Amino acid sequence: MSSVSLTNVSRAYAGVAALDSVSLTAPEAKVLALLGPSGSGKSTIMRLIAGLEAVDAGQVRIGDEIVSTPSRTLAAEARRIGMVFQDYALFPHLTAGANVAFGLDKLARAERDEKTLRWLDRVGLKHRAHAYPHELSGGEQQRVALARALAPAPRAVLLDEPFSGLDPVLRAELRDATLTTLAETKTTTIFVTHDAEDALQVADRLAILKAGRMLQEAPPREAYDRPASLHVAAALGPINSYRGRVQSGVVQTPFGNVAAAHLAEGAEADVAVRAEAIALRAGAGVRVLDVRPHGAHDLVRLESRGLIWRALAPARINLGETVDVELAPTGAFAFAV
Repeated sequence: MSSVSLTNVSRAYAGVAALDSVSLTAPEAKVLALLGPSGSGKSTIMRLIAGLEAVDAGQVRIGDEIVSTPSRTLAAEARRIGMVFQDYALFPHLTAGANVAFGLDKLARAERDEKTLRWLDRVGLKHRAHAYPHELSGGEQQRVALARALAPAPRAVLLDEPFSGLDPVLRAELRDATLTTLAETKTTTIFVTHDAEDALQVADRLAILKAGRMLQEAPPREAYDRPASLHVAAALGPINSYRGRVQSGVVQTPFGNVAAAHLAEGAEADVAVRAEAIALRAGAGVRVLDVRPHGAHDLVRLESRGLIWRALAPARINLGETVDVELAPTGAFAFAV
């Protein structure tokens, strides 16, 4: 396996920038998740790594080899990159076994058959080797696509929204199974998603994008606990937001103060507070507008001075109560505007 890196890569379509000087690294044998909304540049990065498009500026490197510059693009078939698409892209006229064997055509027949069955067994589908894609469930198709991508021993594999369209239970099961397979095979992986939960669950590193720009690249825990901007904080889960000014090292919100000593006194600042960072206790400061079950917690809508925020409360809060609020500093952030 090889690391994959982009250095100051730009790409535009009809004069509109899809990527603007983006740099990132997928470490060898690790999972890099590209997280961002539609139009953020995730799919463009995948196409550039795969060799399906050329860069306008910068370079793409796989291991020690530079595979893309503005003057040279190594052909896709020479890059040894596996791909799993959002719709799996299995060949409908081939069985599951034949799909996996497709990239093993240079092997002798006996070795190809043995390796195909070994990979199907690895993803739990050896018994479905003779089934056609239309006879497989969505989850089974996804596992066949993963086996097909990994069987030729690629230098890296690209996963493009591989769990979208699956029900939540199957989604979680396949995510865990895929992660186990990638870890066992020590596969360098670039995983594209717009789902923060998927990204946080699978990634060794996160690259968070918006409108073709890199907002932050970091381990998941660092990105979650120390987001570089309001957009990063929002990308990794729902937040409560507020705009105010720094006074005596804090931004005063209707629900409490948020530390802002790192910002200039008097500067305008955007505040982000995660729902789980809001602790509630009996009091009279804040009105409870709504309470809904949310797993082991209640999702509580709060109102203070016309502003409505959401909190995750471990203890039962009753509709119509008034409460006092305390903001945990680990989930409350202030950013310069």
